[in-house]
Formats: sequence, C-alpha cells, structure tokens
Amino acid sequence: MPRLRRVPPEEVTDPVVRFFHDRLLSPDGTGTATGSPGDWWTVFALDPKIFRHCVKGFQIYRESRLDPVLRELGQTRAGWARQSQFVYSQHCKQLRALGVPEDKVRAVASWQVSDRFGELERAVLAYTDGLVLDGGRVHDEVFAVLCAHLPDEQILELTYIVCLYEMHATMARALRLEFDDRPDPITEVPAPEGYGTRDIADDVTVRRE
Repeated sequence: MPRLRRVPPEEVTDPVVRFFHDRLLSPDGTGTATGSPGDWWTVFALDPKIFRHCVKGFQIYRESRLDPVLRELGQTRAGWARQSQFVYSQHCKQLRALGVPEDKVRAVASWQVSDRFGELERAVLAYTDGLVLDGGRVHDEVFAVLCAHLPDEQILELTYIVCLYEMHATMARALRLEFDDRPDPITEVPAPEGYGTRDIADDVTVRRE
C-alpha cells in the first residue's frame, strides 16, 4: 500500500482538491476511469499547496503548441526509463487515445531498434533518454535534429514535460503510488537448503599449485 496516508473524501476541504477528486475518483475516493487505484490524488491531497502546484503543471497541456504525440512519446519513454509502471501505463493509454497504432505504442520500450518512428520522433525518444537516463547529457547531434524540426519554445516545452514526468515517476515509485505500489524486485534469492556458510569465492577461484 502507499507509504503515506491517503486523505479520505470527508477530509477534503480545499476546493481545487475537491474538484479533481469529484471529477476523477469514484464516489468512495478510490479508483479512476483508467483502472488505477487513484491514490496519487488522495496522497497528494495531504498538502493542497503541492497538489495545486502539480495540477498547474498539468495545465501546460491546454496551452502547449507541441504536437501531443511527441509530448506523449516523451512521457511514455520517461515512465519506461525511470521504471515507473504507473507513468508508463498511463501514457501508453494516452498514445492510443491520440490514434497511435498499438505496435508503435509497444515499440516505445525498444525504440532504438524499431523502424516505426520518424526522424523527429526518434530524436524525441533519444532526448528523453538523455534527460532521464543520462541526467541531461544530450549529444549535439540529437539536439540538432530537434532544432531542425521544432522552434525553441517547443523544445523548452518538451524538456519541461519530460522532466516533470520523470519527477512524477520517481515520486510514484518512492511513495509506492498507483501501479508503482509493488515490492522492490531486487531481493536476495535464498541458497538451497543445506548450503551452509561456504565461501562462494572458493567455488569460482582457480587455485594454482
């Protein structure tokens, strides 16, 4: 379950929080139309100032001039790269809602070896990897393709949106929200019964007489 308390509907007093709860969540305050548990909204409701700041960030969708498919490619890849099942899943759905074919949606995970993307789309995906996986280290040739197709204002919008969703992916994993509410996959695999305390180094070291 989420690592922080979820605010129940009867405790919501902030009008902005109430608006989104009423619009997106089921009457009992759990679950959304996309099938997610909805606990991002109920946990972020703990601090209405943070909640409001987040939804103002989402408002950029209504004002951005960036092609929404490019935007969603960046967000979907950010979810994959940051290993957030929640962000990746939600934005796969949004790509489909924009009419992107299923095979292309699936190819976001392995875009480097896919022929489903055009030059600009590949640059967007490479740029996203540079932002998320390489901490902002982006090769000049990747940036040159963006500049050949997009005005500066839209590159700035793309950068902001990708980094915003990297943040949400990271927070969802840390707080175990939505589809990121799952145990860490990296755990010790126990040795067979009777293995004892034998030094593994002895098994893999070649001794010379």
